[in-house]
Amino acid sequence: MVVKRSGVRAPFEFAKLAAGIRSAAKGRPLEAEVDEVAAAVVESLPSRGGEVTTEAIGLAILERLRALDPIAYVRFASVYKGFENPEDFEREVGLLTKASPPKSSPPRPSPSGAR
Repeated sequence: MVVKRSGVRAPFEFAKLAAGIRSAAKGRPLEAEVDEVAAAVVESLPSRGGEVTTEAIGLAILERLRALDPIAYVRFASVYKGFENPEDFEREVGLLTKASPPKSSPPRPSPSGAR
């Protein structure tokens, strides 16, 4: 069972979870792996008495997408976190880039100042 934010309980639907990930991953390199990603998310979920919260599901998806594809991550975050303006995207991208190691360092100037 899934416990929604409103407190309503509903049956867990793997297809619904995969559809959310598929939507975020559309056109991205992990699009073909959506069911595998969804299965990994389900395996990672803590289950108390056969119940899991939508918050736990959403956070598990975000964690997995953060590691796999930053674009899919931001797409999913925009829906999950209810982005309402461009600043929400800017904030999330800023958080994403701070949490990720830099891809490459720019060349450093020489200590003598020569170019």
